[in-house]
Amino acid sequence: MELEFIDVSRPEQRRRHIEERRRPPKKRTASARKVDSVQRAKEIELQRQRVIRSRKRKRKRRIIKSVIVLCELGFIIILGFLVYNLLRAVILNGPDEKKDVVEAVSVHRTEMIETNNTQKPEIIEDFLTINEYSRPGEPLQNVNNLFVHYTANPETSAAQNRSYFENLGITGETSASAHFVIGYDGEIIQCIPLNEIAYAVMQRNYDSVSIECCYLQEDGKFTDATYRSLIQLCAWLLNEYDLAPEDMRRHYDEGGKKCPLYYVEHEEAWEQFINDLEKYIMEEQV
Repeated sequence: MELEFIDVSRPEQRRRHIEERRRPPKKRTASARKVDSVQRAKEIELQRQRVIRSRKRKRKRRIIKSVIVLCELGFIIILGFLVYNLLRAVILNGPDEKKDVVEAVSVHRTEMIETNNTQKPEIIEDFLTINEYSRPGEPLQNVNNLFVHYTANPETSAAQNRSYFENLGITGETSASAHFVIGYDGEIIQCIPLNEIAYAVMQRNYDSVSIECCYLQEDGKFTDATYRSLIQLCAWLLNEYDLAPEDMRRHYDEGGKKCPLYYVEHEEAWEQFINDLEKYIMEEQV
């Protein structure tokens, strides 16, 4: 009788694992070898495609860099050419040309001042009560510029804005005023005498006259009636102070405040205003 010996010193799972390792490897079939071959071929092809794409990207980057360098060189060459011609013009003709421009501006300014005989338009004098918030009563020694403002309060009349300035003397809410307020119907109300300062342009109150303009549209554009009265009033004031249209300023030009709004956001409209003012002055003399 044969006896069967069992190794009880190892767990059953480990014993099976050892037995399987001792078995000779199974021979791979032809179909399995074929599958492996196809898989390797695919991997090789994928690797080749990756290499090709990488080379294409590098080539594209080189081309782009070359184009950028050429553009930069072209820009430098053009800029150098322009600078050369500018310097050449300045060296050869600069002083004379600059002198001619300055003289032309000076002649035009003198002509505008000398020919301006604009008469005073119809003005309603309704001076504010002297108070520390809107009419301090301080003397205005000289006038170098005229400032145009807008009320920043659409559909309010000249009388309402004049009342607002008057009430500041009671409320002390803030310090603000203007020498004139032009209504959207064209009426002109004078709030402060021209020999006193107004609280309108903080750092320029002591050498300027300020004009507030009412409006209806949200964009701040003046009505035709307001625009005409502004032209007439400015032409007369320029005549009074021996100034020229080029001495006109927007509140925006002194401190950057968007006032008058429409003529800040539409630079061409402000330029047109200056042109219309010059035209009016010249036509008034005919």
